[in-house]
Amino acid sequence: MHTTTAPRAGIRQWLGLSVLLLPTMLLFLAMTVLFLATPYIAAELRPSSEQVLWINDIYGFIMAGFLVTLGTLGDRLGRRKLLLAGAALFGAASVLSAYAPNPEMLIAGRALMGLGAAAIMPATLSLITHMFGDARQRAVAIGLWASSISAGVALGPLIGGLLLESLWWGAALLIGVPIMALVLVAVPLLVPEYRDPNAGRVDLPSVALSLAAMLPFVYGVKQLAESGVNATSVATLVVGVVSAVVFTRRQLRLQSPLLDMRLFRDRTFSGALGMYMLAAIALVGVYLLFTQYLQLVADQSPLEAGLWILPAAIVLVVVSTVTPIIARKVRPAYIISTGLVLSAVGYLLMSQVESVGGLPLLITGFYILYPGIAPAMALAPGLVVGAAPPEKAGAASAVSSTASDLGTALGVAILGSVGSLVYGLKADDAVGGLTADQAAEAGETLPGALEVAASLPAETAGPLAEAAKAAFTSGLNVVGIVAAALAVAAVVLTLTTLRHVRPTGTAPAPAEDVKEEEQQPELAGTK
Repeated sequence: MHTTTAPRAGIRQWLGLSVLLLPTMLLFLAMTVLFLATPYIAAELRPSSEQVLWINDIYGFIMAGFLVTLGTLGDRLGRRKLLLAGAALFGAASVLSAYAPNPEMLIAGRALMGLGAAAIMPATLSLITHMFGDARQRAVAIGLWASSISAGVALGPLIGGLLLESLWWGAALLIGVPIMALVLVAVPLLVPEYRDPNAGRVDLPSVALSLAAMLPFVYGVKQLAESGVNATSVATLVVGVVSAVVFTRRQLRLQSPLLDMRLFRDRTFSGALGMYMLAAIALVGVYLLFTQYLQLVADQSPLEAGLWILPAAIVLVVVSTVTPIIARKVRPAYIISTGLVLSAVGYLLMSQVESVGGLPLLITGFYILYPGIAPAMALAPGLVVGAAPPEKAGAASAVSSTASDLGTALGVAILGSVGSLVYGLKADDAVGGLTADQAAEAGETLPGALEVAASLPAETAGPLAEAAKAAFTSGLNVVGIVAAALAVAAVVLTLTTLRHVRPTGTAPAPAEDVKEEEQQPELAGTK
């Protein structure tokens, strides 16, 4: 192993980074901005309940399904070229979605936005790793990239709330148009092109198998979250797993595979991915219930809910920015583990929240857990990409993004299902005296119960709403415990697989230590 002697980045590279951060933040802002707009879309476009789910899910579904395919194609065709194509598609699809005259057109527009996002996401990270040759600067740049994701997730509800209170729901989707226009102009001026000079021909059967693995699997996970175990969810999961096995076997036989499966033999690569996914499952599952508690239990408006989230988001961005600097002196495993322990404490605080007067404890727990997750988000992508050869950076960054997106889907599916199960069990005590239809609607979700309560006399509506809120809070409590357990599991995995990774840019280990530390890589450093 050797340390990098690459020149340090100058003003052009940092300006290029700032341009690359904008679409990265936008991609995740676009994923959350419609959460608050769903009631407004439902009132205007009159979608069915199934169409409502697809309006919210299709973006992340397509993005997760195409990440690996487009990320690896970027290594062959050119990462900047793929980024620009994705930006153009995303901007055009944003306009199509914003002015959609019916649910079908909105779903199609959101799907195209997801396809554009799948091209942009891995291209930004892989271009950053190529632009910043110095290991320390690269670590800072990747930390800023990770914090832009967090900022997008956090700002989505806030910006959505502001726009919904002053304009119409489509305005939330038009945010992407000027940003993508800036990307199309500035990226060719500031960001150099890069592709694998030794890449072989694109293996079309591998592309088909990759899509056949990711799309059915992600769809099956979402079906599991929405409908529970049924023939559709099981069948699609089986198709996805079988296709993944066939895809893997084919990649191992090819001389120029679409995705080099040997990357997973590196314990830094695999360990960082596993930790990243566990952290994402825990965070997204709790975040989903946290935002619903703010609006449905604590009766906060969309704008108020966004303002509650904003301070934690600011701290998260600060921690994500500082973490790579600390990683110059402290091994990343120790930094990540400390943050994950803090997040576990925050999750456990949420397990003690009550439906009446629980807002202060809820906010306290969130303000601890949200910044606590920042070191994992800031360092994991660099660990993953740094463990791969430079020519495989696009594929590695795509796998890193896929792990995050798959963790998001699993967080909704697993922890969302846990919360729904607990709610259903607790809500059984609240639906006595209702008609069969009312009891079914109130017993399924908290929004359903509140809608039923709104149609009842005051003496019946009050107890029903309070009981439903208490049932929802019980679900949040259980999910908090599960999330804390996942965070602890991520700590164990981090200390087991990543403890050998040395601080960023440190000198090579003495020869007698190399065997002991298994030729330990630097964080996002050279190999």
